[in-house]
Amino acid sequence: MDEIKLRYGCNPHQAPARVFARDRALPLRVLCGAPGYINLLDALNAWQLVRELRAALNLPAATSFKHVSPAGAAVAVPMSQDVRRASFVDDLELSPLATAYARARGADRLCSFGDFAAMSDVVDVSTANVLKREVSDGVIAPGYEPAALEILRGKRNGTYCVLEIDPAWAAPETESREVFGIVFEQRRNHVVPGPEHLATIVTKNRDLPAAATRDLILALITLKYTQSNSVCFAYDGQAIGIGAGQQSRIHCTRLAGSKADRWFLRQHPSTLALPFRAGLGRPEQNNAIDLFLEDALSPAEESDWLTCFSTPPRRLTSEEKRAWLSGRQGASLASDAFFPFRDNVDRAAQSGVKYISQPGGSVRDDAVIRAADEYGMVMAMSKLRLFHH
Repeated sequence: MDEIKLRYGCNPHQAPARVFARDRALPLRVLCGAPGYINLLDALNAWQLVRELRAALNLPAATSFKHVSPAGAAVAVPMSQDVRRASFVDDLELSPLATAYARARGADRLCSFGDFAAMSDVVDVSTANVLKREVSDGVIAPGYEPAALEILRGKRNGTYCVLEIDPAWAAPETESREVFGIVFEQRRNHVVPGPEHLATIVTKNRDLPAAATRDLILALITLKYTQSNSVCFAYDGQAIGIGAGQQSRIHCTRLAGSKADRWFLRQHPSTLALPFRAGLGRPEQNNAIDLFLEDALSPAEESDWLTCFSTPPRRLTSEEKRAWLSGRQGASLASDAFFPFRDNVDRAAQSGVKYISQPGGSVRDDAVIRAADEYGMVMAMSKLRLFHH
């Protein structure tokens, strides 16, 4: 039987462990490193996500996965200079695929720390150079340019996990999993969200521009591979806030909205001008930015945080943050299941959401639609639930 032996399963005490395909060869080749159980769960979910984004939007796509949910996902839309600076790639020449990964990684740089990346296209040198300097566990892609593969083989003293997947691989129609000795079986989720899932617009405002259509499709495909409950904010061709695995939908929306706010605030002039001390590492800079955007720190946190800078920065006030965020409008939001209350719409409005896709089907749909109308939003009922577990 064709298989890949793993060091262990989810935890070190769960050994032996392996992955295999029944009655057929695996579509994976390990080109470098030794993948772990969670690495492969991330890799295979991430690959499906970028493959579907590529097919749906006809653009190179990338995602940054952590613990079986995307921290970010994006397609190759050109980046402004401020977004490049906030994503720590303003000093690099970026190919379209590298742009997609820089956007995906930059969606939530704290959560992308130690990610597993997936690329829709053959990895080029530009993309390999972005991956080379990030803290990452591995990457999966349909192929690698020889020079790009050499760059990646040199990462982490040769232990960086590089996987090549056969893009022609088609999974069986039925999938199964075993939990506590009991086998679950279901039809695979074969539906790929597209423009047809945005056709039923239920609000008074029915103006859904092409950019918002793209962003809503990106958000819906991202949710398809995000642990439920989940909500995704998208803007300018990328996810900017993902709320995953929450038991309450409003908590998903609050979490995703707070991440979206932070993404916008990373582009504030004061954030971009933070006077980091010489030699401070990129991960430490990311942590310092995150603390800079907190409303308050404990005395101990404040003392430690100040060591990151050559001169103490002035913190943004709540009023300055709100003023900056009020100028960032036009975000899109998708939900993997219906909104049970209007509170989700109210919270979305606080983060500049203009366009929403949700399945509908709640007994309070009328109240949710009225809330969207109050904000002048466009809401499309996808009629498609996207739970993923």
